[in-house]
Amino acid sequence: MSRGPVRVLRLGLRPYAEALRVQERCVRAARPGPGSSPGESVVLSEPAEPVYAWGLRGAPEAAEAARLRARGAGLAAARRGGRITFHGPGQLLAFPVLDLRRRRLPLRGYVAALEALVVRLSRRLGLPAARALPPPYTGVWVGDSKLCAIGVHCGHHITSHGLALNCCTDLTWFDHIVPCGLEGKGVTSLSRELGRHVAVEHVLQPFLDSFQEVFDCTLVFSEDPGD
Repeated sequence: MSRGPVRVLRLGLRPYAEALRVQERCVRAARPGPGSSPGESVVLSEPAEPVYAWGLRGAPEAAEAARLRARGAGLAAARRGGRITFHGPGQLLAFPVLDLRRRRLPLRGYVAALEALVVRLSRRLGLPAARALPPPYTGVWVGDSKLCAIGVHCGHHITSHGLALNCCTDLTWFDHIVPCGLEGKGVTSLSRELGRHVAVEHVLQPFLDSFQEVFDCTLVFSEDPGD
């Protein structure tokens, strides 16, 4: 089955909740309906403020939530797999909204494709040590430290949520949680591993090049999330 282009929405520095709202509009637009022409998208943003978000495996206890909020972070529930993690400035959030049935791609294969995308991106930037690990260690790792977290949702074959890649993130925010519920593992960033400042804007084009290659698609660009 032929596929149309994937629309890229570059939100820039935006609140996490706003990126989620844009994603939900894209999900609705991707569902087939009377007189509609479904299309695929990828929403790219950088969280404007620190926030701790958790997936379907449960919210933090009230005492932990209060402790995290006292540090100046927001709290958010997300309809994705995975446990609690941190989102904040210096991190690239990518929410692909893709039709896995049209792509004939199983969910586990889709997660592996996201991992392959970030591994490819890392190599483009000069970090060949980045790699994917077998389950349950979802994401992309450098040694025992997670570089990129992945948590996805799929409903009616349409994906949402996706990945959070640490570019120049303040990693001390992760000290207050067990990221993704994995004890004894660390967190790292492109800036730390490459020994230079790597801003989100420096990563966007290599990310899009890798996205096109992994998902075998063409991209069109939209700056207006209301399109």
